[in-house]
Amino acid sequence: MITKEEIFGYTPDKKYSRSVAYFSMEFAIDQALKTYSGGLGFLAGSHLRSAYELKQNLLGIGILWKYGYYDQVRDGNALMKAEFIEKDYSFLQDTGIVFTVPVHDAPVHIKAYLLKPETFGSAPLFLLSTDIPENDYLSRTITHCLYDSNEAARIAQTIILGIGGATLMDILGIEPDVYHMNEGHSVSLNFYLYAKYKSLEEVKKRVVFTTHTPEMAGNEAHNYGLLKEMSFFYHLQEHEVKSLLGMDGDNFSYTVAALKFSRKANGVSKIHGEVARQMWSGIPGICEIISITNAQNKTYWKDNLLEDAINSNNDEAIVRRKKEMKRLLFKTVADQCGKLFDENILTIVWARRFAGYKRADLVTYDWERFLKLVNNTQFPVQIIWAGKPYPEDQDSIGAFNHIITSVKPFANCAVLTGYELALSALLKKGADVWLNNPRMYREASGTSGMTAAMNGAINVSLPDGWVPEFAKDKENCFVIQPASDLLPGGEKDMQENSNLMDTLDKFVLPMYYNDKSQWLSILKKAAADIVPAFEAGRLADEYYKKMYNV
Repeated sequence: MITKEEIFGYTPDKKYSRSVAYFSMEFAIDQALKTYSGGLGFLAGSHLRSAYELKQNLLGIGILWKYGYYDQVRDGNALMKAEFIEKDYSFLQDTGIVFTVPVHDAPVHIKAYLLKPETFGSAPLFLLSTDIPENDYLSRTITHCLYDSNEAARIAQTIILGIGGATLMDILGIEPDVYHMNEGHSVSLNFYLYAKYKSLEEVKKRVVFTTHTPEMAGNEAHNYGLLKEMSFFYHLQEHEVKSLLGMDGDNFSYTVAALKFSRKANGVSKIHGEVARQMWSGIPGICEIISITNAQNKTYWKDNLLEDAINSNNDEAIVRRKKEMKRLLFKTVADQCGKLFDENILTIVWARRFAGYKRADLVTYDWERFLKLVNNTQFPVQIIWAGKPYPEDQDSIGAFNHIITSVKPFANCAVLTGYELALSALLKKGADVWLNNPRMYREASGTSGMTAAMNGAINVSLPDGWVPEFAKDKENCFVIQPASDLLPGGEKDMQENSNLMDTLDKFVLPMYYNDKSQWLSILKKAAADIVPAFEAGRLADEYYKKMYNV
């Protein structure tokens, strides 16, 4: 059996000695390892990288997705489509550990693989797979696709993560002081712990929870009967679960259960902490919800030459390096879209997980004004979009493809496919402006603007998620004025489109072209304000201080 020393390869720092098992459905550790879809994975990956840098006694538990999330490619008309291509990883260690957990009252075999810390510079990460010969075909498919659209398959995935991950800890002889659920997907682990400790209080001593979703619809829930049938509750009956947790109704909410099983929970920005406390305030028996704002690992995301130029306050070197990074990005634009961009022109980028509330196309809502922007010869612009919609979300895929079709005639507009870690880094390094315009109060945190600022891209953003904790308008970013909360949704969208365009026309474009020293002042101020407040070393340390050591 593999030892703890072999798993970690380092001695944890004494101030981070409490052992933590960190459960997450997705981890974005490196471009080569496709176990993520978006921001949840980017956050988990940065957390593990910084935990490694700080030598924390923390290990990750996730799932080895055979087909990853999906490969975002183009069809014959150059529109995006999802392809599911098998992944293979020679750098993962086969631990030799195979065990079973009950799914649908039948044993499903799970194999544990290990991503060792030295491979990519992260805390150790166990990845679980059911795609092994011991299982029948249906059981093998459980770990095929991240966020499977089939409800029973999705439930089975959460059982593998939660009960499977907790079982693995026992097999390894590791008894974590803390089980950390990064989002509610792993909530089934609590039923395993309850069977082990026979007491809700004993479970609560060991469990903490991070919630990432600021709206009711995004919090996963399933019918009690189906969950019982799937063995989600481990050895408990439906009525026992309801009695134990004081939960009623037909559907079991992962988030509510996680808040009742945990001794402490956190939202992922100050605003989100407040929203979460308000959302769940009427439910008895939930734990305290604090705020720990998300962050990103600078070592992974930064450009060393740009960092040196910023630290030495060398404006000439900053400008030179930004142009070099823009040229690197523009090679991808030319390759994918057949358009040649110019490093001397202001480049605006919108890139992140592609979801309706994030409003990728907000800049186009007033088409006449958009045409004036892209045809502006005095202050020319280039605009790039990128992002992955959920592969079964036809509305979002349609919206993505609509942008492709709409901007195809413009030589200065491009839509890129294949939005993963590597393209994300290229975009952040090559952007002058990082555009963030979600519907207000819908973005729990967002982190892409943090790494953009590390790389000399200036945020143009609505003040949602993490942004109000950072933003100093026209000092380290440009803040888009939000519309009144009293306006109907459609009117809000149009008002915020107008406010965005005003920000670009009146401030961003003139400053970039006519006041380079002020532009560089904002760029440098942003880079200085991002670290350490929004660097994942702060986050990893804060989790120990506020969640693990208390």
